[in-house]
Amino acid sequence: AIYLTIFLFLKKFSNFQILFHISCNIIRKSDYPTLHVRIIYKYSQSIQIKSNFLIFALMKNRKLANDELFRITAIEYKDRVKSGIVVVLDNIRSSHNIGAAFRSADAFGVDKVYLCGICAVPPKAEIHKAALGAEFSLDWSYYPETMEVVEELRKSGYTIVSIEQAVDSVELGKINISSGQKYALIFGNEVKGVQQEVVSASDYVWEIPQFGTKHSLNVSVSAGIVLWEVVKRLK
Repeated sequence: AIYLTIFLFLKKFSNFQILFHISCNIIRKSDYPTLHVRIIYKYSQSIQIKSNFLIFALMKNRKLANDELFRITAIEYKDRVKSGIVVVLDNIRSSHNIGAAFRSADAFGVDKVYLCGICAVPPKAEIHKAALGAEFSLDWSYYPETMEVVEELRKSGYTIVSIEQAVDSVELGKINISSGQKYALIFGNEVKGVQQEVVSASDYVWEIPQFGTKHSLNVSVSAGIVLWEVVKRLK
């Protein structure tokens, strides 16, 4: 085994100083050496251990640890620059699907989630299990009627978009997105889809093209696909 200790001092990083104390213990395990890393953060005169021992394998395409993803906190999420995108869930039956939609909405920087009709609301174990805490980072509101949300959002300057299969729907790959415009994306019930009244009141209807035998996608899957496409175009 080879034991190596490295001290690295960086004068400034953001608004605090950092002292990296990296202890690397390289041991042959299987076909790959393993690094044991300890990182100590120095704030002014005090020293705090931010991460204890992280184990990294020196291998091709090593998966990143959560600490390496540098995600923002729930508080930072709420304070960030708004994206102009909100999600409206129209009578979603499954709490798991609601939680999964929350998780996708968080991943793509949605500003708020509106839960309508029969949608369950947090706190609920099934929602939390799928959302993994995204219900805490995202603002959300409950409305008994989806049309009430649609009318309120339209008055606030949002373009209303239903994700549905309709006569004049536009394929997702062919949509036009205007930078600076606000969008309210509506996803419907697992069986009945978005209510016809809501579809008729929408400014646009977007459809995800499919090439198999099924008539529709799971609603949380649809949310992830549409949000990625919208965010990609806005970026």
